[in-house]
Amino acid sequence: MGLLGANGSGKSTLIKTILGVIPPLSGRVNLSKANGAKPVLGYVPQRESFDPVYLISSYEVVLMGALGRVRPLQRFSSAEKNFAMECLKQTGVAELGRKRFSQLSGGQKQRVLIARALATRPDLLLLDEPTAGIDAAAAAAIMELLESLNAEREMTIVMVNHDLYSVRRHVRDVIWLHQGKVLQGPVNELLSPQKIEQILALEIGER
Repeated sequence: MGLLGANGSGKSTLIKTILGVIPPLSGRVNLSKANGAKPVLGYVPQRESFDPVYLISSYEVVLMGALGRVRPLQRFSSAEKNFAMECLKQTGVAELGRKRFSQLSGGQKQRVLIARALATRPDLLLLDEPTAGIDAAAAAAIMELLESLNAEREMTIVMVNHDLYSVRRHVRDVIWLHQGKVLQGPVNELLSPQKIEQILALEIGER
């Protein structure tokens, strides 16, 4: 699902509210699986950097995703370590496991951050502009990766993305935020030329 809207429309705020990072100003967020259990959430920020003074590897970044299953001061099990490597393999960056995260390119960092989110074993994956600031080839590869994760793992994915071409190509449903209101529908309907023209004209007219 693509989460769209003008700058300041509340996309990142909605993502962080779903994650429980910030409380809603009103109402509440209800999340549950079909069996009533609380779903596990995975999160990929728009950009994340670690101070180069910390010599943290890509593998160690991914292993952070398992922290929710490890008690304080407890060592990571062999199973968790192997799963972290599997997540690196699934995102196509297994060969970067030993490399410092700070030395990676923008596209490589995003793949490692997606691997870290997968290491949480999420039911719902939330991404805040995962292709921002990276070259077109890397962005296309990341979108194809997300599409395959959605198909192979049957994982629900909600993604903020301003690239309408990419959204139209890879996303099935769209939520468009505007002035506190929500437009929702299939991508071929909500991102039709006529509908986009109506939405953009409305946004421009209210500036």
